[in-house]
Order: sequence, then C-alpha cells, then structure tokens
Amino acid sequence: MPIHKERLKLKIPKTKSEWLWDFIGYSFYFGSIVLLIAVWNILPEKVPAHYNAFGEIDRWGSKWELLILPGIGALILLFMQIMEKHPEVHQYPERLNEANAEQFYLISRKLVNQLKNICLILFGVLLFEMVSDALGWGIRFGKWLLPLIIIGTIAPIIIGMIKQSKIK
Repeated sequence: MPIHKERLKLKIPKTKSEWLWDFIGYSFYFGSIVLLIAVWNILPEKVPAHYNAFGEIDRWGSKWELLILPGIGALILLFMQIMEKHPEVHQYPERLNEANAEQFYLISRKLVNQLKNICLILFGVLLFEMVSDALGWGIRFGKWLLPLIIIGTIAPIIIGMIKQSKIK
C-alpha cells in the first residue's frame, strides 16, 4: 500500500451554502431535543422504538430509548465537524495536486457538511415522528421516511462524485 506524502493544508472560508446547511441542520437537531424535553413528562412509558420499511411501528420500547437518536446525532455532529475542518485527510483520486487541491477540498468539505446536516435533519424528523406517534398527534411521514433517508444520503454523494470527476 503506497504511503501518501503530507497533503497541502489550505484555509478555505466556509461558503454561504455551508452556513445555510448548518443553520437548517442544527435547527432541526436542537429543535427536536427541545421538543423531547418539552413533552418528556407527558410521554407514555412505551413509545415507538422501530419502524419497518413501510413506516409502520414494529417495536415499542421505553421512552428512554428516545435519547439514543440525540446521542448518535451528537457523535455524528462531532465526528463530521472534525472531518469538515480537515479536508486534507479525505480520500482523493491520484490527480490531486497543488493546482486543483482547493477545488477538491471544497467539494469534499461541502459534501461532508451536507451529509452531517442531512443526518441531523433526518434524526430530528425521526424523533418528531416517534414523539408524534407516542402522543397520538397523527402527524406522520410513514412510508415516505425510508425513501427520504435513502435519497437524502445518496444524492449528495452522487452529486459530489460528479463534481469531483469534472476537476482536471
């Protein structure tokens, strides 16, 4: 396995789209935590804990299981924030060089930013759905949740790969 030399480290300012994605992602994530705190005392002891591919509840569990989503979200947020700050450690094709490094880094960093925030949005939506089902509010994404998750995570990757393939 070849050893890669130390990659160029660049200071690339955060773009407006990255700031916008962060605002939206963090809003969904922290909003879902505020919702959970606000309704905690009125939640029943058993809440939806898992959904099948059709968006139907297939397992009920303790309301304490609802804390798993914000916990995983925090870990994703922390890890991907670090990855965002260090695009020089991302994987790139052999054609990466000093002339095109900024383009590669920016596209890769934006992809990590989008994926981080899409995960936060999806975790927020899923937590809202679980709370809504537990309290009988009737507000559901149902069968659309899984396609939303799949498209939401795969589309940015494909778009990022296409953009990187155009770099000379």
